[in-house]
Amino acid sequence: MVKYSLVGYDGSEVSQRAIQFAIDLARCSGGRVRVVSVLQVTEGGADVTALMMADSGTRRVQELLKELTTLVADASQLIDVELAYGSPGDVLLSQVEQHGIDHIVIGHTERGALARWLLGSVSGNVLARAHVPVTVVR
Repeated sequence: MVKYSLVGYDGSEVSQRAIQFAIDLARCSGGRVRVVSVLQVTEGGADVTALMMADSGTRRVQELLKELTTLVADASQLIDVELAYGSPGDVLLSQVEQHGIDHIVIGHTERGALARWLLGSVSGNVLARAHVPVTVVR
């Protein structure tokens, strides 16, 4: 039985569907959903990154919670929200160990072969490396 699902959320339509799927599953199983929004920092030094994280972290989590409750009215009763910084695949997989996640729900968007080669695929990365069941929502 799924007790604690993890969803990577970026605001896209497919990640919204993943949230709805995970919340429906949590309702059926009496579980919870951990929603993680990952910001990938690509420029700036450690000082810039630390300042950005301190300045926007709490506010962004509140905005995420508000956004999620507009998608699913009772979401705040079923979810934990976290804003994380780093590589999305690595962050999501580290959440499994840190928080006892037993299921991952991830959205997948179709991109061309060139885009996958240049940017990689978070869903492909998670699928290849996860040690818990993964549901891919399209």
